[in-house]
Amino acid sequence: MPAKTAKDIMTTKVVTVKPSTSIEDAARLLVRRKISGVPVVDEKDKTKVVGVLTEADLLASPAGAKTVADVMKKRVISVSPDTSVDEIAETLVKKKIKRVPVIDAGKLVGIVSRIDVLRAKYGQ
Repeated sequence: MPAKTAKDIMTTKVVTVKPSTSIEDAARLLVRRKISGVPVVDEKDKTKVVGVLTEADLLASPAGAKTVADVMKKRVISVSPDTSVDEIAETLVKKKIKRVPVIDAGKLVGIVSRIDVLRAKYGQ
């Protein structure tokens, strides 16, 4: 059996926010969906990732910050659909991140979280 890759384990219905989303709305979305972070997508092209927003970014948001653009990380760590599960695990650990967007030809096609990797490696 071939090694599993991002395309085998990724979530394809990705919850996202835009740079113009208010901090309050983004925080409510994370709480409601029980997730700890989301890709930030371009205002016009919802398949183009322009940043990442995490619960830590929201907790550390400076006074006066109003929108996701004010607090998001602009440097996006991503993987391709063909990245192996072992490589994804290594990226998550080395970069100290909880999830990684899956980008194919510049477009967001999915997201892989730590729990997705654990399921793939050790079963349900």
